[in-house]
Amino acid sequence: MPVLAGVRIEADATGVIQLSSFDYEVSARSQIPADVSEPGTVLVSGRLLAEISRALPDKPVDVTLDGTKVVVTCGASRFTLLTMPVEDYPNLPVMPPVTGTVDGDALTHAVAQVSVAASRDDTLPLLTGVRVEIEGEKVTLLATDRYRLALRELTWHPAAPDISTVALVRARTLNDAAKSLGSAGAVTVSLSTGAGVDLIGFEAGGRQSTSLLVDGDYPPVRRLFPDETPIHAVVATSPLVEAAKRVALVAERNTPIRLTFSQGQVVLDAGQGDDAQASEALEATLEGDDISVAFNPQFLADGLGALDTPFVRMSFTHPNKPVEFTGQGSLEGEDDKTYRYLLVPIRFAS
Repeated sequence: MPVLAGVRIEADATGVIQLSSFDYEVSARSQIPADVSEPGTVLVSGRLLAEISRALPDKPVDVTLDGTKVVVTCGASRFTLLTMPVEDYPNLPVMPPVTGTVDGDALTHAVAQVSVAASRDDTLPLLTGVRVEIEGEKVTLLATDRYRLALRELTWHPAAPDISTVALVRARTLNDAAKSLGSAGAVTVSLSTGAGVDLIGFEAGGRQSTSLLVDGDYPPVRRLFPDETPIHAVVATSPLVEAAKRVALVAERNTPIRLTFSQGQVVLDAGQGDDAQASEALEATLEGDDISVAFNPQFLADGLGALDTPFVRMSFTHPNKPVEFTGQGSLEGEDDKTYRYLLVPIRFAS
């Protein structure tokens, strides 16, 4: 439907312009103050309007309707856009009832930490989503692509103290909403569940967004976190990130980085045989036996990049079993379990 590529512009006599877009899955609304001389509604190309808006100088913008065209004037710049049949545009969904509010910055950070682990494979729609579990004042976000698993816990202000619900939201949609609304302060989250169409809505700073929830049963991924891990290693996060980047320069496509832990250090290496090779040693503390594991370089970088603590703690059960990454504030401190990243190692020849 070509009209779904449009953005609806509604000028209200009260001095507000509302921009709306909808594709039957995701909707967005944004209200901005304006001097409205004549109310009206038009539909124009969303992509073209966005590109023009980004290119305009920092001056007042005039929007006028001239027959079947919309004229956008800003300073010495003048653009003419063809209108689309606004009567063919579908009605946007109504925001569901308010479920609670969450700090925008906290939501943006938590979603970014978890969404890196969501699948990009649309043939597995369940895994392209982020599972949102709400229990009272605690919200848990979960995402996996079968090779890694991310879990993040945060607190919020529920509309009802005894609320208990679960929603599966597309990671891309959740990420976009968090980035768009997170800077506007507190974000209101609305959920519609039960019979009928299931929706999630976000609202902050005069902007709204809704999305259909993903339908289906998410796999029971929590049980993948090991109950006991006899081997632990702690490394400074920033030096490890930089060393992994350098060593990964010689890693060919789909070849791993190997981390070899021994008392007092970890050695990162990549490449073998006649290929280019690289290695680097870093200071590390180790509890338990020496161990070597190999990771996909990008998956390792994603997990380390999601941590915001000075140190990373890696917990091992076996060289070929998933490794849990958690943050740690100091070398001897306790690890922070509010964010957990589980990464499946790549098997390599001994």
